[in-house]
Amino acid sequence: MARPHVIDATGDPGLQPERTALAWSRTALAIAVNALLSMRAGFVAGQPWLVAVGVLLFGASGAAIAIGTVRRRHLSGERLVITPPAGALAGVAAATLVAAAGGVASVFVGGDA
Repeated sequence: MARPHVIDATGDPGLQPERTALAWSRTALAIAVNALLSMRAGFVAGQPWLVAVGVLLFGASGAAIAIGTVRRRHLSGERLVITPPAGALAGVAAATLVAAAGGVASVFVGGDA
């Protein structure tokens, strides 16, 4: 496993830590919205697998919030940890793919509405 790249903070980091935290918050919100849509479509169409995808996405949303909190702390300290947590980017990519698959599947699931 690669070691994180750490540098000394050289004064005011500007708005980078805040932008990074906001980006993770937006990602978590997008995943949570997809979770709600997947769960709704699953309940309406009577598809338990779609509800399960929504529950999985809610868990991923919570993980994205946790990662954002860790990144904010890493970027606002005396020593800046440039490298994101191990697996964070792969996890967000996987959650995005699950969200996309759930969204596409919810469009094609036939409901009796």
